[in-house]
Amino acid sequence: MYEFIDQQKGHHKLQRLCELYGVTRSGYYAWRNRGISKRDSEDGQILAAIREIFEESGGTYGSPRIFQALKRAGWKIGRKRVERIMRENRLKARAQKIYKRCPEVQQHFVRVPNRLVGKQEEGPNEVWVGDITYLKANQKWHYLSVVMDRWSRKIVGWSLGKEKSSNLTLKTLQKAVNNRQPKQGLLFHTDRGSEYLSHTFQSKAEELGITASSNRPRHMNDNAYMESFFHSLKSDRYHGNTFENIEELRKMVESYIPFYNQKRLHSGLGYHSPVEYESLNNAN
Repeated sequence: MYEFIDQQKGHHKLQRLCELYGVTRSGYYAWRNRGISKRDSEDGQILAAIREIFEESGGTYGSPRIFQALKRAGWKIGRKRVERIMRENRLKARAQKIYKRCPEVQQHFVRVPNRLVGKQEEGPNEVWVGDITYLKANQKWHYLSVVMDRWSRKIVGWSLGKEKSSNLTLKTLQKAVNNRQPKQGLLFHTDRGSEYLSHTFQSKAEELGITASSNRPRHMNDNAYMESFFHSLKSDRYHGNTFENIEELRKMVESYIPFYNQKRLHSGLGYHSPVEYESLNNAN
């Protein structure tokens, strides 16, 4: 009764509603004060849990991921309530625009077809994707090479170097192969950079039983999952911080990738982390 009056008092006079339902204004206010006190207490407990998850994510989880994390922790709570508490306490995920600022590097292109279009992987180690991004420390560019399993979004290999070269991408690919031991026929999709399309890289990939695939011209979204990972990395850990040298960059990446693989919730994976997704789907 009181709850209905509370919902309608913005449209009708409180005195009229109380008379209509046979209750007193003092009774309504007593109910409301008890209710607010209880809700405030609950909100305080929820806020503490939200802050813990928010801080663990490095301030990068918005209300959808916070809500999913709370559900998994056993909280009985609605998404709107999580949104409200975060809004009232100014807990807003950091998501900064990524500006691509790349040194001028001459590209040498070799024709490798796009074998990814129309392919739908059904398990791990069927399709890997790779890419390189630029990270600056003390006014110097460094290069992060990454290999991801596209099925689960898990990062399976990475290397950080001072030069953008086939040696860097080969080192990363070899790490991924050592970590995952894929079967023959794995498809490895990259952009059209010479670091991937060089004779040296392609020969090694063929030796490992890997089939190459590359972006179509002017189709950067062919490798959208890698772009998404780099966006997350830079928004979560890179932008807003300063790095004095490559070792500080390396420590940042070393701390972020386990978080990304093991804990970062992905909407495309049903709000599971890559490791959880592979475990739930019995990936080997």
